[in-house]
Amino acid sequence: MLFNSLEFLLFFPIVCIVYYAIPSLKWRNMFLLVASYYFYMNWEPVYALLLLTSTLVTYFAALGIDKIKTYKKTFLISSLIINLAILFFFKYFNWAAENVTQIMSWMGIAIRIPEFKVLLPVGISFYIFQALGYSIDVYRGDVKVEKNFFRYALFVSFFPQLVAGPVERSTNLLQQFYEKKKFIAENAISGIQLMLWGYFLKLVVADRLALYVNAVYNNIEHHTGSTITLASVLFCFQLYGDFAGYSYIAIGCSKIMGFKLMDNFRRPYFFSTSIQEYWKRNHISLTSWFMDYIYYPLVGSSTKLWWWCCAIFLTFFISGFWHGAAWTYVICFSIHGFYLVVCSLKEKKQRKFEKKYNLKKREWWIWLNRSATFVLVAFSLIFFRANSTGDAFYGISQIFSNQGDVNLLDKFHLFYGIVAVFILFIGEYIVEYQKVKVTEKNMLKVYALSSCVILALILSLGVFDGGQFIYFQF
Repeated sequence: MLFNSLEFLLFFPIVCIVYYAIPSLKWRNMFLLVASYYFYMNWEPVYALLLLTSTLVTYFAALGIDKIKTYKKTFLISSLIINLAILFFFKYFNWAAENVTQIMSWMGIAIRIPEFKVLLPVGISFYIFQALGYSIDVYRGDVKVEKNFFRYALFVSFFPQLVAGPVERSTNLLQQFYEKKKFIAENAISGIQLMLWGYFLKLVVADRLALYVNAVYNNIEHHTGSTITLASVLFCFQLYGDFAGYSYIAIGCSKIMGFKLMDNFRRPYFFSTSIQEYWKRNHISLTSWFMDYIYYPLVGSSTKLWWWCCAIFLTFFISGFWHGAAWTYVICFSIHGFYLVVCSLKEKKQRKFEKKYNLKKREWWIWLNRSATFVLVAFSLIFFRANSTGDAFYGISQIFSNQGDVNLLDKFHLFYGIVAVFILFIGEYIVEYQKVKVTEKNMLKVYALSSCVILALILSLGVFDGGQFIYFQF
């Protein structure tokens, strides 16, 4: 990787400055396209060809869908097959070969499927799903076909959200490349605020907590249930800080340039009162993608609850495969599919119960549900973080059978990590309950003060030699 962590974070504001220095809309778009490919090539130059291939396939498939109506399903299916074949080969082939070899071995058949030594292209699932979403939108008639290849290529490769989302829709982002953006001070101030918050989440929350979480999970057999429990709780905030941090940086950078990306997180870990609400607040762009392009087509016009439950479970099962070539991801998201099925089945009874005892607006009941939701999520994420299914089940067995003493390891990093989580809670509490109202009169003061505070926290508590973003591997 040619970018180190700090250079990567600095790339975003540099592009924003150059963008406004270019007067022409055409050349601005061309600059963003070049910047996007340069940005992507810094991981592995040859993989820019994969990005280009996916772009070409979906571009011409959409043209075919638009021009030759009798074969539009053929064009769509071809686009799906080619893109998913690329995704399968680079992300899943070796894993599938390993599993087939193991199954054959259990059956007494000696066979060895050759594996290919290839690096996983950064963010391949994100841009392929975004490109496929465009093909499907054109097929459905939700968006007009884009005839300008360079404009469409910019939509697929738009650098702020290229490697880790949000997974944008053509109905939102593509049309924005037709507009010449003017510098608006409010957008710039708000965008800088979002980027600083993203840097705080990544450098202070995620990378600080990662020092403890990684030490525990990479040597899980040496730790008691109490230590694993603490690491699992902290991993929830590490994952959130890492992924939401990138999303805020991407959204903030885009906002400075005048582009509006969809929200990807709305404070899911502290304020979700149910698993349904958690998925309305967490990784919104991908969740809505799966709902729109998999769940709703599966449900169709059916009114049967049992089929809705099957469809939601299957959707999350597929989401597990999307996240990575490992059974740990599949199990993690299958657990969430199971949670949602149970929630659907008990929804009516719960509503009656809450209405009967007037619980809906009681603070203790709300926080009880929030706590229960957090515990359920934290349990499922044991599989997400574990290095293998064996490690995950070992960790769970230790949690329920061998609590023991908590190993604090490096108390310095752990203390500051917990302080960072507390600051995160305060910040999200203020936003959730709108404790500070931003008006035109006080906007500059509020943003200036909060930006200075966040910057001070980053410089004093940040970990600047941390690893890359977790979701780059997806």
